Amino acid sequence: MSVSTPFIRRPIATSLLGVATMIGGMLGYFWLPVSSLPQVDFPTIQVTTQLPGANPETTASLVTAPLERQFGQIPALASMTSQSSFGISQITLQFDLGRDIDGASQDVQAAINAAGSALPRNLPYPPTYSKVNPADAPIITLALTSETIALREMSDLADTLMAQRLAEISGVGRVSVQGGIRPAVRVQVDLARLAAYGIGIEDVRTAITGANVSGPKGALDGAFQSYTISANDQLAAARYRKDWRMPASAAGIRESPRSSSTCSASPAPTLSKPSSGCDTSSRGCSARSRSASS
Repeated sequence: MSVSTPFIRRPIATSLLGVATMIGGMLGYFWLPVSSLPQVDFPTIQVTTQLPGANPETTASLVTAPLERQFGQIPALASMTSQSSFGISQITLQFDLGRDIDGASQDVQAAINAAGSALPRNLPYPPTYSKVNPADAPIITLALTSETIALREMSDLADTLMAQRLAEISGVGRVSVQGGIRPAVRVQVDLARLAAYGIGIEDVRTAITGANVSGPKGALDGAFQSYTISANDQLAAARYRKDWRMPASAAGIRESPRSSSTCSASPAPTLSKPSSGCDTSSRGCSARSRSASS
């Protein structure tokens, strides 16, 4: 006897069973619970831009506003929120549910390129974006500890090696390194002496930046061989710039016409060296006019 034999012999019972099943399915459909906050992942991209030393107002006007004007032209953009803090700008873009995240990332990159001319030229890095929702919790957290390696070396290892390898894994949207120490040289200036010599903070920054450049030095061509000159002028530690002198042109020192100048070492504005700072000074040139004798 097959399975369908009882249903064939009792057609009325089979019909009533089918009607009951249909009614139960209809009632169950209308009684299904509806979640007020369903688990839906909208395509979200976060754009981060760093401008060291800028206050929130400057960051919002120079960085966030030009990017927002370009991002507002992207199609299928559902919402855009931004946050400007000290030295960093974060813009979160949320697209429609049916928008492809890869296509949206290409539009975001095109918008960043279009806003490049309106962004400050002293940005250390161009704006970067990540396909991740900042409201999501991290998937995994790794902690690095060592009793023999310094914290600065551990930070460099996590930033240059581990973070790069983890970012290559398929499905990883962003890898962030926190709690480390990055190498930095801080300069503490004597504002009173700078004002006495007519030197501004921007002059000091320009002079230090000009003395901290790593560029090509040229080459020497011989009869049979060619040699490349290699030298690194970047500021690696504060002790390497203890004897650095601020150029006289940055201090606004000029020689008067028709006068003979005698250079003498005069007290110059000194950048006092803190625990990890630089000690710099400038050499002034005092001009003495020649008295005319008849």
